[in-house]
Amino acid sequence: MKNGASKNLRVVVGMSGGVDSSVAAALLKQAGFDVIGIMMKFWSASSADKKDINRCCSVESEKLARLVAKHLKIPFYVLNVEKEFKKKVVDYFLTEYKKGNTPNPCVVCNKEIKFGFLIKKALSLGADFVATGHYARLRQGFGGQARLLRGEDKKKDQSYFLWKLSQSQLKHILFPVGGYTKSEVRKLAKKFKLPTAETPESQEVCFVRDTTNNFLKKYLKTKPGKIINTAGKKIGKHNGLWFYTIGQRRGIEIQQGPWYVVDKNFNKNILIVSKDKKDLAKKELIAENVNWIVPQKLSRQGRGSSMAAPSGPINAEVKIRYKSDFAKAKISKHGKSPSAGSGQVKVIFQKKQRAITPGQSAVFYLPRRSSGAKAGGGKELLGGGVIR
Repeated sequence: MKNGASKNLRVVVGMSGGVDSSVAAALLKQAGFDVIGIMMKFWSASSADKKDINRCCSVESEKLARLVAKHLKIPFYVLNVEKEFKKKVVDYFLTEYKKGNTPNPCVVCNKEIKFGFLIKKALSLGADFVATGHYARLRQGFGGQARLLRGEDKKKDQSYFLWKLSQSQLKHILFPVGGYTKSEVRKLAKKFKLPTAETPESQEVCFVRDTTNNFLKKYLKTKPGKIINTAGKKIGKHNGLWFYTIGQRRGIEIQQGPWYVVDKNFNKNILIVSKDKKDLAKKELIAENVNWIVPQKLSRQGRGSSMAAPSGPINAEVKIRYKSDFAKAKISKHGKSPSAGSGQVKVIFQKKQRAITPGQSAVFYLPRRSSGAKAGGGKELLGGGVIR
């Protein structure tokens, strides 16, 4: 928040004990907001096992968040959302893996918990906004609609995880650190003398203590089946399709490798592998449960009259996973007409993409207007969907 902000407005800051949310709270306090700090207590696999904790809300994280709140002289509360988190995020995570998909729990957590449950709680406390330490930005567009932009720090940008948010949620959200780089945020933490200035980052799934496979083994039974190559020849056995994801190389215990997971036949419980990376490359995908950030008809220039979704094909730059590069593509309706929060689209890429994975998010960005510009991702996020 490099510019001034309206004063005498109440904002609830989701605090995790990390440097980003701590600086977010400090910036808001400096700008004159009435700031309340809240840490949400998420579900962990076993509250009895002190080692099996949720990294987002560990005892140490809570201690740091309390120290920051005390330093900033703002009230601080802990909100128990274990039940809601387990139902909306963890159960979804396990259900999707059991279907053979590779889910993205952070996307669901943002929609249902961090900007779902927390916004409702904040409004009940008389707050006007909820703020977090996400690296993303918002601006007001035509008709007062919120436009979601990438964070200033392109390496830390987290807009990818926010594609499910609705206009009713976005109007109550602030991203105070979205206009800064990570190094600038660290400097601000030192300037504000925050105890979290040197806090290390955590980018793993918060409720998974070590590996995803070890977590899945605790909740999903083994279901042995055949491993075949792309020619249909049986070359091994697997213990359950949910323990594998498209593009995976490690953990495939077959000689004469390396082998790559290229497909899963869930009906026949067959894992399909290949030695050739080219078998992972595909030029199109279908995305379902599509959400458009700005519910309007989009022409290729991103303008148009009010409607729920694009009425015809649009050009976009697409990310098929958080760490993937932006890829130029054309997006068009598929099947029934898509609407905000539902429906399907077909995404056809200019160049083949590696390891398009069912369950992951395909996120759409407005492309750069310069015809000679390389694919680098437009600043504005248009929407997204779940790869079918």
